[in-house]
Amino acid sequence: MKASRMKLFTGNANPYLAKEIGDYLGMSLAKGTVSHFSDGEVSVAIHESVRGVDVFTIQPTCSPGNENLMELLIMIDALRRASAGRINAVIPYFGYGRQDRKSRARDPITAKLVSNLIVQAGADRVVTVDLHATQIQGFFDIPVDHLPGVATLAEHIKGKKLGDRAVVVSPDVGGVTRARDLAARLGAPLAIIDKRRPAPNVSEVMNVIGEVEGKSVIIIDDIIDTAGTVCTAAEVMMQKGAVEVYVCCTHPVFSGPAIERMAQAPFKEIIVTNTIPVLGEKMLPNLTVLSIAPLIGEALLRIHEDLSVSKLFEE
Repeated sequence: MKASRMKLFTGNANPYLAKEIGDYLGMSLAKGTVSHFSDGEVSVAIHESVRGVDVFTIQPTCSPGNENLMELLIMIDALRRASAGRINAVIPYFGYGRQDRKSRARDPITAKLVSNLIVQAGADRVVTVDLHATQIQGFFDIPVDHLPGVATLAEHIKGKKLGDRAVVVSPDVGGVTRARDLAARLGAPLAIIDKRRPAPNVSEVMNVIGEVEGKSVIIIDDIIDTAGTVCTAAEVMMQKGAVEVYVCCTHPVFSGPAIERMAQAPFKEIIVTNTIPVLGEKMLPNLTVLSIAPLIGEALLRIHEDLSVSKLFEE
């Protein structure tokens, strides 16, 4: 690898992950600053040449989503105007991804709007992890490398040696594909919670499809936001006779009452990745944060060297 022809930049959203990716690749982060003018507007300065360079800008659009999105767009614009050879927007967590369709009259499709903004800013490629809806890849008019986080979660869970006791549970019908993938990797059966959502961030469990009595239950979702869905699911699992309940997700959004709910829920362990930084009071005693840096780092290396990224998942 010609390191001089590949550079990593980061915004303020998750510099810890960016440094881990750099460490994996044996590279230091490129010199640049993202700050604010006195009126609060975002200020970006690139402190080294990027002319003809393969640039990777690492910036999840997690909370504060609007701030981090603007940082990403302005960094891309700065790099484009500095004649970067190729600009790769690395967005471990793609914010606004849950607004991917019109579910009611006059709803916006914000995921498409954000995709358009990233393309118009000058990105040549997008790298992301576990989009909430896979069809968002089609919202972009540039290549998108969609990395699955389930492999990272599965390796950790395998170490628990749950054996025949394990059963993977999808907290809703929409997450069955993800849960089936984890179940296949663990060699475990699958169960599904059939639920109804009467309002945003409010869920009502209707029925459990599958056997969980006497089992070690592993609930998997892509995002834990207010934690209402997974906490309710855990309570139902215990009522149905589960021995213990684990929960895992790729993106620990943890907004609103999430921490309070998870602290009171019957989770033996909460397993997440660091696509979003988990700091301070969010670090519950039973919370395990896995690094997604090796997965992203290997993907970036393959992109830089024009190798197959999908081959990485096959291996």
